[in-house]
Amino acid sequence: MKPKLNAKEKLLYKEIQNILWETWDPIGVNDGENEWDDEYDSYVPHIFRLAVEGKDVIHIASSLSSSKEKNMGLSANKEHDLNVAEIIIKTKKEIVG
Repeated sequence: MKPKLNAKEKLLYKEIQNILWETWDPIGVNDGENEWDDEYDSYVPHIFRLAVEGKDVIHIASSLSSSKEKNMGLSANKEHDLNVAEIIIKTKKEIVG
C-alpha cells in the first residue's frame, strides 16, 4: 500500500515530474512544441523519495546519471544532472521546507 501524501508532498511530486520533463529530459522528447508526456514518470517516485528523505544534490544527481546509463543506455552528463538535482533540492525547500 502506498503511503498517503500530504498537500505539500503532492505538490513536490508534481514539481519533480515537471522538472524531469522540462529540464532533465535526457532523450530530448520535450522539444518545446509537445505537450507534457509521461516519458519520465517512472523515475519520479525514486527521485521524490530521495528528496523527501533529505538526500543531497550529489546523491540525487548520481541517481539521475545512473538512470541515463543503466536504463536508457546513454552517457551521463554529470554537470547537467547536478544542475537538475540542485533545482529539485531548491524546489523541495520552497515547498516542504
